[in-house]
Amino acid sequence: MMQALRRYGPTVFGLLLLAGAVFVVQREFRNLSVAQVREAMGAIPYSALWIAAGFTILAYLVLAIYDKLGSIYAEKPASWPRSLLASFCGYSLAHNLGFAAVSGAAVRLRLYSAWGYNTVQIAKVIGFTSLTFGLGGLALAGLVLVVEPEVIPWFGSNAPRWVMQLLAVPLWGVVAAYVVLSRFYRHVRVFGHEIELPGLRMALAQTVLATVDVAVTAAIFYALLPPAEGLTFVKFVGIYLAAYALGIFASVPGGLGVFDGAILIGLAPYMQPAEVVGALLVFRLYYYIIPLFIAGALFAGFEVSQRRHILERFTALGRGATSLEAPVMAGLVALAGALMIFLGAIPAHSASALTLGGTGLAAASQFAASIFGSLLLVMSYGLARRLAIAWTLSLCLLGLGIIAVILRGEAWYAWSPLALVLVLLLAMHSAFYRRSRLRTEPLSPEAMVPLVAVALCGLTLALVGHRPDMQDSAWWEVLFEDSAPDALRFTVGLTAVLLLAGAARLLRPQRIRPLPFDMHTRRMLTDWQGATPERADGVLMGEAGRAALAFSRLPPIWIAHGDPGGEAADAVSVIWRFRDLAERAGARPAFVDVGPSMLHLYADIGLTAVPMAGRPGRFIACRAEQDLERLAPDA
Repeated sequence: MMQALRRYGPTVFGLLLLAGAVFVVQREFRNLSVAQVREAMGAIPYSALWIAAGFTILAYLVLAIYDKLGSIYAEKPASWPRSLLASFCGYSLAHNLGFAAVSGAAVRLRLYSAWGYNTVQIAKVIGFTSLTFGLGGLALAGLVLVVEPEVIPWFGSNAPRWVMQLLAVPLWGVVAAYVVLSRFYRHVRVFGHEIELPGLRMALAQTVLATVDVAVTAAIFYALLPPAEGLTFVKFVGIYLAAYALGIFASVPGGLGVFDGAILIGLAPYMQPAEVVGALLVFRLYYYIIPLFIAGALFAGFEVSQRRHILERFTALGRGATSLEAPVMAGLVALAGALMIFLGAIPAHSASALTLGGTGLAAASQFAASIFGSLLLVMSYGLARRLAIAWTLSLCLLGLGIIAVILRGEAWYAWSPLALVLVLLLAMHSAFYRRSRLRTEPLSPEAMVPLVAVALCGLTLALVGHRPDMQDSAWWEVLFEDSAPDALRFTVGLTAVLLLAGAARLLRPQRIRPLPFDMHTRRMLTDWQGATPERADGVLMGEAGRAALAFSRLPPIWIAHGDPGGEAADAVSVIWRFRDLAERAGARPAFVDVGPSMLHLYADIGLTAVPMAGRPGRFIACRAEQDLERLAPDA
């Protein structure tokens, strides 16, 4: 039970947070319109926009100091331009996308390796930057609890003030313990891992720097809000920290939905939802979206300019820029899904919606926007894994989403972002090459679920669209309307559940069952690979059964011995199946003693290829920032 809790607990908790956030957003937006939000955004003074832009630049400059101090801690100081490039690209991509292939650690690994840093030095920089933000969050959270303990919902108003203030003690205690340990000890063991502490001066600098970083980032948002009685900056910092923490726990790109819902709840006593949403959209534009495109361009340009030097050290990095196609598009599709959910949460009043033969389509288009947005979030999961069917369905959903938004009577700026994402996704067809279950297997009951759900969706849209009395209600309110017939209520609820569950089942990896490593499988591998390891824990076959590899379990790493043998087309599925199998077991995949022909595929699943010592033309593909020192101490 504990193993299952560790493996699935964070995912379940994240899904519950996301579901709760969607409910909150739907509830808070029930009386909003796009025009009201645009009016609220237009009411933001130009001075506030410039102040927020200045705070955004300052926030990313502070983040650059993270990397500068991290490189000093690694005993190989980086120049300021390099620190700025690494921090900006790492944080911008990680904030928005949240996928392992483009996490801050992976981006820093690619950059610092090209600058001549070894694995240990890179690991120190990554560990330093990751820990620094946590110190700032704990320090500021403790300050909020001491000064404004009422900011915590329910508890703050129902518990004695001194009790809430006491909660700051463990938060500050963790920070103080880190500083004290850095003064008297150089090495400590945490959960079986030995950690080298940076020293007293560096620990103090970390704490101060991280506190300033969190405060400046919160100031971006605070500058965009209208003046509100009782909303002090310290109180807003508490709301921001709680929302940001929930977004991290939910493990969705950019905290989509979860962060927004928590902000709406926290600021509800102080201002109208339209004002919060207007400031929220500008904040995301400043701190997330604009830096994402700038960082993507900078990183791609770096890969092109440094290609020859990178190929000399880390051959797989030659495809670094193209390996970003899938996760970047997954992030953009997730953003498009969030936009659709946002639009679906706002009732489309019949006065502003298009009509067809006198029948209002307001409620139908609203329901469609919510469903299409939710499905796009599911599709982003499949795009990150390069599933061809996720690419196809995403195009269909984006096209249908554009139609739904137009039917609502919204202006061009509401649907144009969806059109832009659709065009970009269409241009990157080659990045999504994994054959899906729907194409490679007979039409199973699991594959039928989403198809039936689509039919039910059409029925529901027709039914809802013919109910004028419900056109000014949020679609989910149909479930609770007294005037709604039971059949309509049942169909609406069932459709939403079936669509999401069916899409998730269609995109999830197949149930993978390895074969035993016995005489039969060894003979097969010998025929396909020419050699087999002396010992292994199992053999994994491709989807077509025409390629395979042997692997061993070395927790927390699962090691594949060599490239998959057999047909090249099926070898692609073996690599992805091994990655899925290891992920389900809570392990990290690695490929040892592989050739150059498939290094781009290992890069696609988030691994970095490192030349093997004394083996020209042979490589180890692994999560180098975590596992290279163990797999190849001399690399």
